[in-house]
Amino acid sequence: MSSSSQLAKRFREVLLDGLWIANTNFKDQLSGVSWQLAVTKVDSLNTIAVLTYHIGYYIAGVVNVLEGGDLEIKDKFSFDLPPIESQEQWEALLNKLWTDSEKFASLIEELPDNKLDEVFVDEKYGTYQRNIDGMIEHAYYHLGQITLIKKMLTHP
Repeated sequence: MSSSSQLAKRFREVLLDGLWIANTNFKDQLSGVSWQLAVTKVDSLNTIAVLTYHIGYYIAGVVNVLEGGDLEIKDKFSFDLPPIESQEQWEALLNKLWTDSEKFASLIEELPDNKLDEVFVDEKYGTYQRNIDGMIEHAYYHLGQITLIKKMLTHP
């Protein structure tokens, strides 16, 4: 299996279907979460909805680069979730995350392995490999937060 294929598999594991590292994934944790639960605050923590938006924001931004576009995302906007006031809005956010995640994984699979060592957009960001690994690690970090917040809300 190529390095690109292995990275795509690891990315899918944390977002869509894996159990290996955390024994769960985003899709599993967010399945059945109502919009009301997703927007409920626990003290000063981010909500499940905000964390879902946040990880999706970065995935969509890197998808744009992998499709030949510019890196247009900015850290300062990565938590700017528009208000969610219905189940339909929540489901639209989730569906975008699943669609963008699959697109991200597919684009990674298409990368030739030698591309992984090339500079990603600008030298200050490192290589494609570093950025893809970072996306996977970032996703696991927020998956842990979502899992804990969900437990706090459903098992007080």
